[in-house]
Amino acid sequence: MAEGHDLARRLEGIVGERGVVTGEADTAPYLTDWRRAFSGRALAVVRPASTDEVSAVVKLCAEEGIPVVPQGGNTGMCGGAIADDSGRSVVVAMGRMNRILDVDARNNTATAEAGCVLADLQAAAARERRLFPLSLAAEGSCQIGGNVSTNAGGLNVLRYGNTRELTLGLEAVLPDGSVWNGLRSLRKDNTGYDLKQLFIGGEGTLGIVTRVVVKLHPAIRERTTVMAAVPTVDAAVELLARLREHCGETISAFELVSRRCLDLVLQHASGARDPFTHASAWYVLAEGGDTHAGGDLRDRLEAGLLAASEGGIITDAVIAESMAQRETLWRLREALPEAIRAEGLAFRSDVAVAVGRVPAFVAEAEADLRRAFPGIRIVCFGHLGDGNLHFNALPDRDSALSSDWAREVARVLYDAVGRYDGSISAEHGIGQAKRGELARCKSAIEMTLMRQVKRMLDPNGLMNPGKLL
Repeated sequence: MAEGHDLARRLEGIVGERGVVTGEADTAPYLTDWRRAFSGRALAVVRPASTDEVSAVVKLCAEEGIPVVPQGGNTGMCGGAIADDSGRSVVVAMGRMNRILDVDARNNTATAEAGCVLADLQAAAARERRLFPLSLAAEGSCQIGGNVSTNAGGLNVLRYGNTRELTLGLEAVLPDGSVWNGLRSLRKDNTGYDLKQLFIGGEGTLGIVTRVVVKLHPAIRERTTVMAAVPTVDAAVELLARLREHCGETISAFELVSRRCLDLVLQHASGARDPFTHASAWYVLAEGGDTHAGGDLRDRLEAGLLAASEGGIITDAVIAESMAQRETLWRLREALPEAIRAEGLAFRSDVAVAVGRVPAFVAEAEADLRRAFPGIRIVCFGHLGDGNLHFNALPDRDSALSSDWAREVARVLYDAVGRYDGSISAEHGIGQAKRGELARCKSAIEMTLMRQVKRMLDPNGLMNPGKLL
């Protein structure tokens, strides 16, 4: 194996001196995730500037038997982009490949390199009066290649789908360094296996995504945002049905927030204010968007709220009257991850069940956890419109915790998810964090098929080892 100075010299020959990151202080951000939950070591951190450079780096690593860890913006929740502790791998960070190559307003597509920051892609679409609807808290730093590799979801899945639905084509460097060009912008292409799907959600275990073609949509010209107080999760699900009856597919986001969540934000987020006079057990943050300005979207949404109020589904509601008020309401939702982080030790999850089964699941999962862990603080919020809940938990402040507390909480929660035919990962992926649980939640034949695909494309197991499988 080529190591040390010799490897650095050969890598510099491919990517140039500025493309190899050296020194403990400079490499540290690439070797620890933003939550500081996962850390590792690496032989080198490489920042290629083109697909050809990625190909040459991967080919060198394949020849030398060196594992490769692809990394985008390093904003993941499961440690999927962090090297292990062996110090044998090369991290391939994609941040220099950040160009937007094309925005085709007529075809409603955009083509970008994998290191393009999501917010930059959104802005490029907006300049052409188009919308790229993928939206999540880390959009100012996450990269589109990482979004594709993790099949990111976010706030607008209800209307537009997740990254899988938004990706038309991609280019990827395979584990031997060869390049597969599937960079097509077609809506219809019925010519056999849809190979791009292997890389969407593949977490970099089958190759490195280098360029992507995504779908765009007409720009939203009018938005209406509402936060409503609801007594139960069942009432929240019923409110979703009522609003969609009145507003149809214009409802793009429908977020569920518990009172405990709101209290944490009010405690930890600077400037956050409670929009309601009286506390409620649950809240919904919903937004509708219309491609036509001056329409009747707000009237229809208000009619839906009125019907829900008369039926006892909601107890109060606040409608944003300005962009500033809209941002204030969304801040209450978007500040949640940092508010939870401020509490210290926390168990985080990213589960999904069918929307209609969410109320029963929440009740059952809460009861299971409270029996197993008296005093546990449930922190539940998420994208109710598509059944994706971040069912998190904080320990009892006065309890002594075992070293495996989070793992034990996960087992209880994931058992409940299984009983409801749900998923242990709706949008964050598996990474290192959930790899041990995957085999417990997938059937034997599913695991066999996934391992066979991995062995076929990566027979030496060098591409992002220790992740997913």
